[in-house]
Amino acid sequence: MSDQPSEASRPPENPGGADTPRPPEPPAAAEAAGTPAANEPGPSEARTAGATPADTARPSPAQASDGRRQRAQAAQQAGQPGSPWQHGAGAPAAKDDGMTARLRPPPPPLIRPAVLGSVLATALLSALFLSDGLGVNLLIVAVPASLAAFFAAQAAGRRLRPWTATWAVGGLALLAVPALRDAGWPTFLAVVSAFALGSLALHGSRSWPGVLIGSLGLFDSVVPGIIWGVRGIRARAGGSRANWGATLRTTAVALVLLVVFGTLFASADAAFAELLSSLMPEASVGAGPWRTLLFALGLAGALAAAHAAAAPVRWDGLTVRPGKPRGRAEWALPLIVLNLLFAAFITLQLVVLFGGYDKVRDVTGLSHAEYARQGFWQLLWATLLTLLVIALALRWAPRGGTGDRTLVRSVLGPLCVLTLVVVASALRRMDLYVDEYGLTRLRISVAAMELWLGVVLILILAAGVFGARFLPRAVAVSAAAGVLAFGLISPDGLIAEQNVQRFEDGRSTSIDIDYVKDLSADAVPALDRLPEPERSCALRFIQNDVLHDDTPWYATSWGEARAKEILEKRPVKGDGSDCYRVGREGAGDGYEPDDDGYDPY
Repeated sequence: MSDQPSEASRPPENPGGADTPRPPEPPAAAEAAGTPAANEPGPSEARTAGATPADTARPSPAQASDGRRQRAQAAQQAGQPGSPWQHGAGAPAAKDDGMTARLRPPPPPLIRPAVLGSVLATALLSALFLSDGLGVNLLIVAVPASLAAFFAAQAAGRRLRPWTATWAVGGLALLAVPALRDAGWPTFLAVVSAFALGSLALHGSRSWPGVLIGSLGLFDSVVPGIIWGVRGIRARAGGSRANWGATLRTTAVALVLLVVFGTLFASADAAFAELLSSLMPEASVGAGPWRTLLFALGLAGALAAAHAAAAPVRWDGLTVRPGKPRGRAEWALPLIVLNLLFAAFITLQLVVLFGGYDKVRDVTGLSHAEYARQGFWQLLWATLLTLLVIALALRWAPRGGTGDRTLVRSVLGPLCVLTLVVVASALRRMDLYVDEYGLTRLRISVAAMELWLGVVLILILAAGVFGARFLPRAVAVSAAAGVLAFGLISPDGLIAEQNVQRFEDGRSTSIDIDYVKDLSADAVPALDRLPEPERSCALRFIQNDVLHDDTPWYATSWGEARAKEILEKRPVKGDGSDCYRVGREGAGDGYEPDDDGYDPY
């Protein structure tokens, strides 16, 4: 097709004579882009004047592509945020400039057969593998769902960006935590974080509202995804019924062959029959409704992911208006006073921060537990409130020029540094408490939270030096990396290891059996080192859960499999009658003689 306009699209000759003024010639850029010049009537004005579609100039596809490219470059130069996904040449432009036009992308193209196949595979695998628990089956289901999103984005003319790849790889890595760890709480955090990263990978948000809302944006694509899938199936089924029939016949023949020959081979060899029964999910009539629900959830989730990849909502279009700039003195004086308060507090903290128990007792007159219990939660709240103060200070900071930027950095920079010392003090207090009474789930959780807040403060300091463009995404990456590291280190295993080590070193006269017996199978390798009867008392409940559980391979974690192997070789001894006195003599894990309540951490 020629790039030149057709005869029908050329403007009519001037009917008047030489005295009739001619309209100005359109600029070359507008003519090449196929867009009207500033003095020419737009399409809506031409229709208002009574012009027919044949009288209106219609650009060729190549000219329309050039026009979209030039309009995108002009919008970028004007400071408008661009989409993290790059639109292809065939994506139509928005027709209005309202909120919907900024958020909603053009409709996605017709769903491809590759997308439909990946969606159907996700639904089938969900129904087969997700009914018995969580393990490596989450990764098995996530692979075809990711392929569906990839094929849909490719069909829409969007290409993979580095940050999108980062979100996607991080989400898949987080799904490895359920395959490795038996503990439920790190698994829950990992699954929720993987969902958030997957949603960010599909939407590609970069601003604070985009990252916060985009992490949950996949829910917005559930209903549009189902409608998009139904329309695509109808459109393709109506035009290629012969192909659909061939596909169904091929699938039916393959299933018949698998069932017939699989049954024959299983009856001929017992080892093959055992292998086949361990690999294949168990089918039962009672589990039918539950598997049907999982099939529907897998289908809807995969369609939502594919629709979000083909037409992601641009959550970056949600903008927050900056606050009214304050004067330098009005803005800086309260923060300077806060810095002085932090400095005075930290000066006293440095005396006892690295001095150990003797220094704590000499200066404060408090024991390990009293010192840690007195201040850890207050310092944690102080860290959180400082981050809020920094956010509000940046919102109302003066923005007059270089001098104002220097003032903001010179005031907020020391505040971040002083807050980092507060974080170190809080962690030191927790270390003193753990050294005295051992590690628990709550203690390791709040310590990990405080450590991540310190990482956020470091990122804010880096943003003050290098710019805040990547700060929202960097904070999200740090949170996901923290959840991944938290799951990989096996918190239950670390808790058991620390308490067993204290018992072996003689720092504790006994081990708290009432607590460690409720840990997950991840704690078995460490608890297996305990002497009898402590070992059997600590592992009795875990053995009942592990050895009497017939969970299939795809829903069994590596930690549970390792615990099962250990307990099969060395099962617990006795009937548990000795466990009533074990672990209670000399145990002071948070209990105080003159205190009626239990230590909250």
